[in-house]
Amino acid sequence: MKYFVKVVLGVALACIFALVNQGEASAESISSKCSYTPVNGENPDMSTTNCLLTEAALAKNVPPEIVKAIAEGESGNWRQFDSNGDPIVTSDNGIGIMQITNKSGYDEEKLKNDIVYNIEAGVKVLDEMYRRSDLPSINAGDRDVLEHWYFAIMAYNGTKPVNSPIVQSTGDRNTDAYQEKVLKIIDDLGLIKPQTLPFKSSDFKYDSNSSKNIEFITMDYHFTIPLTKTKHRFLKDDQVKTTTATRLRTGPSTDTSIKASLQEGEVLTVNGPFVYEKVADRKNHYVWYPVKRSDGSTGYVASSFLKFKFKDVPANYWAEDHIYYLYDSTLLYGMGNGQFGLGKNLTRAHAAILMNRAKNISTENRPDPGFTDVPKDHKYYDDIAAAVDEGLFVGVKETKFDPDATLTRAQMAVVLQRVYEFPKASNDHPFTDVKNGSWYDEAVTRLYDAEITAGVTKTKFGPDDKITREQFAVFMGRSIQYK
Repeated sequence: MKYFVKVVLGVALACIFALVNQGEASAESISSKCSYTPVNGENPDMSTTNCLLTEAALAKNVPPEIVKAIAEGESGNWRQFDSNGDPIVTSDNGIGIMQITNKSGYDEEKLKNDIVYNIEAGVKVLDEMYRRSDLPSINAGDRDVLEHWYFAIMAYNGTKPVNSPIVQSTGDRNTDAYQEKVLKIIDDLGLIKPQTLPFKSSDFKYDSNSSKNIEFITMDYHFTIPLTKTKHRFLKDDQVKTTTATRLRTGPSTDTSIKASLQEGEVLTVNGPFVYEKVADRKNHYVWYPVKRSDGSTGYVASSFLKFKFKDVPANYWAEDHIYYLYDSTLLYGMGNGQFGLGKNLTRAHAAILMNRAKNISTENRPDPGFTDVPKDHKYYDDIAAAVDEGLFVGVKETKFDPDATLTRAQMAVVLQRVYEFPKASNDHPFTDVKNGSWYDEAVTRLYDAEITAGVTKTKFGPDDKITREQFAVFMGRSIQYK
């Protein structure tokens, strides 16, 4: 029995985009990766289906958790064929495991009889929904973040009133909306709990008695809350930590022996690429990672219980909470190779990028600020131009921005004040090295009063001292939490 009731009118699966014959080469590759040999009218075992769904999702840069949950909801149990060996075709003409409703541009017989083709079609539709410019965007749109796909998931089924995130008449959350059910499957079967995004009734307009699509009033959302990244992107030698108490097993299955009990927050090193469930007929929405503990012992942990960790940020480091708060909020990233860049200075250019993200500022079509050291081919030109145009930054001189110079504590105070607009202070600061009436005096006073920053000593602020990446993470994290 189908898990969801599908929206018939205006179904977003009525997608006109074709697979453009990418079909057979990629299908062959996915089948090969999953050691899958099709048998007419026969569903693959669950572990193989997990592999097919995962590999098709990764090939299109879509979080596998979402594709697996949609397949679960659409076909009821990851099925292409019914108990008689016939292709599943529902009363509204939804076909197969991904329930492709509109067949324009697709080979209908392959949609019915080729599960890999059907899965790839569904993933392509989902990807096209994500790229639609008439749907709201969330944050910077990092494709690895599950919550960023909220409206793409909705559109996969249809942007009809039945799928409004909020029940207009009551203001309650619409837990019966298609996308809410998909996210619930991720929670129930993927063992990952996506955030409930704080939408409002005023974000949407619709007539519940009409077949017309929802009108999206808010088109650009910016949520400064920790979000959920896919658990299928960890690489060999990455460091991860456990999100809950769990078990280290001898193999990729709960049927294998327990080697050790792991505590929440234990740091592990990924030992290689993920693998699929060892028991063929067991349906897991997660995968298994081979990992190594600090004592050198090895084993397997389910991907659901792992979270990325920067290699250069020690456990219980004083800035750890703020670093990961910004990382999970998709505001602050690392410097590559699993490194955060602990102890490295924050440049003015990188500060401009962070402030644009914090304010959700578009960098498109900004006037040239005219800095001789930031020509239009400069790699950070767009971000610097946008930050200057928004009044968040000014140059060190009229024609110079000095993008590679380290941000100072005085500059940090002024920039954070411009972005977060702390209220007028009731008391003055105690710093003797902050000249009264200086260009940064008021900003320092307000940040000090809001307890965003203290001095380098009780009476010294250190206005010319350089800011490191972790120091700025703490200041910015405190600022967001204050607001």
